[in-house]
Amino acid sequence: MSKSDTAAPPSDEQQLPRLARARGFGLFLVLTGAVAWIASGILVLERIALYKNPDYVTSCDFNPWVSCGTVMKSSQAALLGFPNPFLGIVGFGIVITIGMALLAGARFARWYWVGVQVGVSLAMLFIIWLWSQALYEINALCLYCMVVWAMMIPMFLYTTARNIAHGVIPASVPVRKAVAEWTWVAVIVLLVLTAASVVLRFPGAFFGA
Repeated sequence: MSKSDTAAPPSDEQQLPRLARARGFGLFLVLTGAVAWIASGILVLERIALYKNPDYVTSCDFNPWVSCGTVMKSSQAALLGFPNPFLGIVGFGIVITIGMALLAGARFARWYWVGVQVGVSLAMLFIIWLWSQALYEINALCLYCMVVWAMMIPMFLYTTARNIAHGVIPASVPVRKAVAEWTWVAVIVLLVLTAASVVLRFPGAFFGA
């Protein structure tokens, strides 16, 4: 039987931030994962419609700057040879499953949480790359993609915070305390910066030409 890094006495669990506790973090993963999964699913359906009809106008083609169709037709939208949203369908499905397992009382070994951390970190790097490509190469935004960005930021930060709190990622006591107290601030700052970058890059989409 493998030793679980989360198998702490209830008193220790209660001392952790709410989103670092098993049930709180499980609910968080289910909610953020579900929103991102739905957005990915819509993108898959829209992409299939484009395959069937190249002239199809997607549901989020609002103007020259916010156009899912433009983004979907770019080479960046199929980095591995198939539409990127398929990665979201699989990846966020796994996230939801982990969250549901935690809500059901499951506890995972440290090596498993290391794998989760690697997975969300790679996903975050992929999202950063997609953000840069949308803003500076494709020159168009995808509404549903931005929903995924908005879910991925807190998912990455709170997963990292959870793993620091449980010792999966080694850290000193001051670092653990800082992470416990300030992760929500980091989430807000990154979301605001991301939104600001979009508005500054495409002012015409928000303030008119």
